[in-house]
Amino acid sequence: MSLAAVIGTGRCGSSLVQELLCRHPSTGFVSGLDDKLPRLNLTGRWNGALYRRSAPRPSGMTSLSHSRRLLERGRLRVAPSEAYALLERHVCAGYGRPCRDLLAADLTPHAAARLRSFVDDRLRAQRCDLLLQHVTGWPRTGWLRTAFPRMKVVNVVRDGRAVAASWLRMGWWDGWRGPDAWIYGPLPADLRREWEESGRSFVVLAGLGWRMLTDAATAARAAAPEGSWLDVRYEDLIAEPRKETARMLEFLGLEWTPAFERGFARYRFEQGRREAWRDELSPAQIAELERTLDSYT
Repeated sequence: MSLAAVIGTGRCGSSLVQELLCRHPSTGFVSGLDDKLPRLNLTGRWNGALYRRSAPRPSGMTSLSHSRRLLERGRLRVAPSEAYALLERHVCAGYGRPCRDLLAADLTPHAAARLRSFVDDRLRAQRCDLLLQHVTGWPRTGWLRTAFPRMKVVNVVRDGRAVAASWLRMGWWDGWRGPDAWIYGPLPADLRREWEESGRSFVVLAGLGWRMLTDAATAARAAAPEGSWLDVRYEDLIAEPRKETARMLEFLGLEWTPAFERGFARYRFEQGRREAWRDELSPAQIAELERTLDSYT
């Protein structure tokens, strides 16, 4: 295994998991700096060394050090990214914004060769055993696994009410344009009818989007080889971070080394945001969202 994926719907805690696992000295990753300069096709020789010397970012967790870092998210940040710009330029032009999940049948031989080269170049440059790729939205694991059959997947799952409420606060969420114009493609007929019957509620639409991505992950897990898929609940990670992190490391074949312990010890996992959605939505909106999610929650 040379590639593993940390996946999630977005706003689910997968960034926390990706950044935490990338503290391990045996892992490599594509950084935000690499992705912001896609023409250069940087392979990240110093990503690990720079990142592991930095403090955790205060998003979903707080650092024991309150000093601001020079390289922050939104700037030229040497920390794990989803690498959509880089992968679209050097592997497959449609990777970043597909209208549905990318499946095994979608990977062309040309893209497969470019994907293997992309990963191999970074494994060599970063002198690591495992490249961790962060994926949000559609899982894309069938597409990735076709090139890397032994790939393992850590799927981060969070309460759909929390994810939907968070999407509604994000400026990048394109659900405000409606499902005919958003990134996830058209709603299936039954979900479209449900949205129309809600009066085209944006709260309901966020819940339906979460359901679509959750269904895609369920289908991807069913197609994955036995032992290659691990579900991790965000709420469990926050409640028992050491236990859940150890479970992820074991799954990926990584040891809890002294170097990793030094990085892990710098994190403080905050409990307060687990049910922040209760304060972010009105009682009527919560009821509406819970009807939409129903058996999913």
